[in-house]
Amino acid sequence: MVELVTHASPMARHVLRGRPAALEAAEGALGFALPVQACRAASKGDVHALWLGPDEWLILSGISDGLGERLEGAMAAHPHALVEVSDRQIGLIISGAEAEAVLSVGCPLDLGLDAFPIGMCTRTVLAKAEIGLWRTGPNTFHLEVWRSFAAYVRQFLAAAAVVPV
Repeated sequence: MVELVTHASPMARHVLRGRPAALEAAEGALGFALPVQACRAASKGDVHALWLGPDEWLILSGISDGLGERLEGAMAAHPHALVEVSDRQIGLIISGAEAEAVLSVGCPLDLGLDAFPIGMCTRTVLAKAEIGLWRTGPNTFHLEVWRSFAAYVRQFLAAAAVVPV
């Protein structure tokens, strides 16, 4: 059974898209390189960049650290898109020895450590909800869920946790 399904700490969320010059400027504001390998995340402190596509990242950061403004300032001279989506979605953390098995009840991906290692992230579905899924530890996953689906996802996970796996 899943030991823990909790809300992630409050975070600011930005979707970043841009050409190489803008992304280089963004990396200066982030303090680390954006991941360029498909489905990988990079972090420094409490700032995280999740690769969503060849020119798209989800940036997670402290709620009041001003990262969005710093990114805009750094990229101002370059074509880019930086959209704050903080109010659109929330983060859930699912952890415990059965986390992988419980998620597998509604997720079509192979979530085994060999196929979905620590640091891997992707867009996928959990039952009928689109989610962002990021493995942050051997038995820990961070889910990004649209607010309107959050209760459904929590209820789904609770129900999946009582089904023998």
